[in-house]
Parts: sequence; C-alpha cells; structure tokens
Amino acid sequence: MEIVINTTRLEDFFALAPGEMLWVFFLNIGWIIIAAIFLYGLSLLYLQKISANWAANNLKFILLAIDVPKGNEQSPKAVENMFTYLAGAHGSINFFEKWFEGKFQVSFSYEIVSLEGYTQFLIRTPIEFRNLIETSVYSQYPDAEISEVDDYVEAVPHNFPDEEYDIWGSEFIQANNWAFPIKLYQEFEHSFGESETQFKDPMASLMDLCSSLREGEQFWFQIVVIPTGFNWVAETDKIVDKILNKTKKSSGWTIKLLEWFGDLGEMFYSIWGDIESKEDKKDGLSMMELTPKQKKQIEAVHMKASKLSFNAKIRVVYAARKDVINRSKVVNGIVGYMKQFIALDLNNLMPDVKLTMTKTSYFNKDKRLFKKKNSIMNNYINRDDFAGRVPGLFNIEELATLWHFPIEANVKAPMIQKAPGRKADAPSSLPVIDDFSYNAPELFQSDILQRQQPPAESETDINKASVAEVEVNKNIPENLPFV
Repeated sequence: MEIVINTTRLEDFFALAPGEMLWVFFLNIGWIIIAAIFLYGLSLLYLQKISANWAANNLKFILLAIDVPKGNEQSPKAVENMFTYLAGAHGSINFFEKWFEGKFQVSFSYEIVSLEGYTQFLIRTPIEFRNLIETSVYSQYPDAEISEVDDYVEAVPHNFPDEEYDIWGSEFIQANNWAFPIKLYQEFEHSFGESETQFKDPMASLMDLCSSLREGEQFWFQIVVIPTGFNWVAETDKIVDKILNKTKKSSGWTIKLLEWFGDLGEMFYSIWGDIESKEDKKDGLSMMELTPKQKKQIEAVHMKASKLSFNAKIRVVYAARKDVINRSKVVNGIVGYMKQFIALDLNNLMPDVKLTMTKTSYFNKDKRLFKKKNSIMNNYINRDDFAGRVPGLFNIEELATLWHFPIEANVKAPMIQKAPGRKADAPSSLPVIDDFSYNAPELFQSDILQRQQPPAESETDINKASVAEVEVNKNIPENLPFV
C-alpha cells in the first residue's frame, strides 16, 4: 500500500506574504481561538453575576470577636485543631447548582485588627456556621469569650483620594509553588530556658507593631479561608516526580492508537521504534543521588500533603490620617513579620507588587495608584475570595503559624483584648433552691427551720455564758504553742 501526502496547500500557504499569511490563518483557524477566549470570559461574567445574586439572597455574615483568657499557654497546635474542625464547612456543589443557581463554596475570614493600638482577634463567618466557629474555639479554649461586634471597616473612608485619610495595602502571595510549605511554628522552638519560654512566638513582633499605633492609625490583617476538597493531593505527586526527574510511564495508549492506522503504524515504528520502551528507560534519581535540598523538599511536600488544606488569600491594609501616617513603620513591620516564615529552599510570602500592592511606577502613576487603593479597600471590606490574586493553598499548620492567639509568656503587648479570667463551673453537689423546697431530706429542712427561729436565751443568760468563757480562758497556760 502506497501512501501519498499532498503538500500543495501548505506550500502555497508558506509562499504568501506575511500579511496575507496571517489573514489566511485567521480566516481558517484563528477565529476559533478568539471565539473560545471570548466565550470563556463571557461565562466567567455570567457565573460572577448569578453567584452574586445567590449570595445576596442566601448569605448573611456576622463578625465575632474572640477574647482568650489571660495567661494563655496554648500553642498554635490548638488553632491548628480549630482549622481542622472548620473543614466541616466544605460541601460538594454539582454542575446544576453552580451554573444555574450560582451556588459556591462559602469562605471565612480570620482577622487581626489594631485600632489606634487596641488589638482584637476576629472571625467573620456566615451566620449559618456560627455554631461551627464557636465550637472550634471553645473546644480548644474553653474559657474564651466570643461576642458579636460591628464591622470596624466603617470607621475609615472607602474611596480614594480622600482629604483626611490615606492607605497602604497589598496581598501577600507564595513565592514558590504552593506545594512547598513556609517555615512552620515548630521551627520557632529551641531547647534553652524555661519550658514556657522555649517557644519564641513569631506573633510577638506583630503584636508589638499593633500596640505601637497612635490615634488616627488602623492596621488590618486578613486571611480569607476557603474550604476545599482533596483533588490537590495528586498534584503534589507530580511535584515530587519533577524533583526526582521522573517521566510518567506510557500507559500503552500510543501503541494502541498507532495500531488503528495499520501500515501507517508500522511506518512510525520504523522511524521512532518502540515509544513505550523509550519512556520507560527514564527511572529518575534514586534517594542516594538526591542532594540535601532535594531530600528536604520531598519530605516537606509529603508533609504538607498529609494534612488538611484550604485555599487562602492574605490581605493587609494600613489606614491612617494624613497628619499621623507612618508608612515606613507599618509597611516595613508587616513585611518583616512575613519574612519570619521564609524557608529559602521551600517557600515564603511576599507582597504582590505587580498587581495588588498600592505602588505604581512609570506612566499615569496617580490614576493607577488610586485605582489600586480603591480595589484593595473594596476587596478587603467585602472579604472577596475571587478578586485579586488566585488564592494559594495552605495546610492547617501554615494557617496556624500565620494566625494564632499569642502566648502570654512570650508576648507582652499590653493592649490585646483578653477575657478577664478563668471561669469555673459550679460544684455538681451544690444544691439549688428547688432542692431545699421539695427534695431536701427532713434533717436539712428541720435545720433550716431552726436557723430561721429567734434564739430562746435571754440577755442575762448570754452575759453569764460570756463571763464563764472568760473564766475558762484565764486557766489556759500562756506558754501553750499556737496551732
């Protein structure tokens, strides 16, 4: 069987002038690509619209202030358990619910706010998940106090430029692939000193920064947390294979496909040989061939994949009156706080200078700067998990490292709101009023009645008893030891 391939049309195409070549390509193929991009963008706008309608009709949010007791000694492990319990908010959404109803996975916002130095830990949640949030807190901090508060964002202007206020803001993004974790809270422990001070809480620097704010300054720190499933776990295996220089083995589909073409398949065999055998020759690196950095990366990726994870977006806003604003103090302070979690061979967090940070260069600077300020402010106020950068993936250890209640032995910031003290439950044996009225034994009832009756002794008898008591006390030796 002789195969003849006609290449006349290809030769005619490449013989055209560049302009004509581009036009012919667009008429035959290019319009399909443009149409696909247009339809994709249109579908996103449609999905955003129906999702906004669903949220307006079905979601109502509340803001909860969390006050932990004084003398807190719980490590970030307790907050890690809180995030584990939060995973119960994840729900599966089918195709009809997403594209016809606009339903989406709701998110939560874990926040740290300093209003003129007064620091508060807050959680914003849909009202239907209030019990879930409260249970997650009380299960780890039984003596904590949770109260619903008004949203603090209303105290500053929302649109800029403004005559009185100015802001700085940014999102913080992962510098490397999300599969690599940041430096975790366990790495802030050392073996010197007393046991309660062996953990050097990274939150100390942030609390000190928050306490240093003056009148007219506000600092907002937000982590928008989106529960997710487990599809991401398979991606970590691909990252490990890439580190090991492994090539995925052929499943044999290339061979089966060529068999459908009969003689054409034999021609490919003669040119390329056995495709499957060539792919199988690449086994990758062995553990003995790995560098220390590669070994650490593989272990870190597997560790991250072993724990629950959430999609998360980190935002920071510093708002202040123009006469007291101090960008260098706050901006450098928050960047320094984030740099504590740098693991140069794994991952770190950095401000998103290109897209969301309120900084511009080159042409039309002022107009673009005000646009960025309004965007970061509106996205923060709405706790928007869609606008801005694509959320990164953080496991519960990473989230607990970034957001946890400070340990008092390490953090001495004086203006952190705390619960006044430890609450104690009443003894289980303590009787109540109804017990005395109806269920108390007769002996207790008679004793109560006797206590309620006036004493039968006269004043003369009382005086005689007092004199007798004095006489007895005179006979006690003075050198008797005091008990």
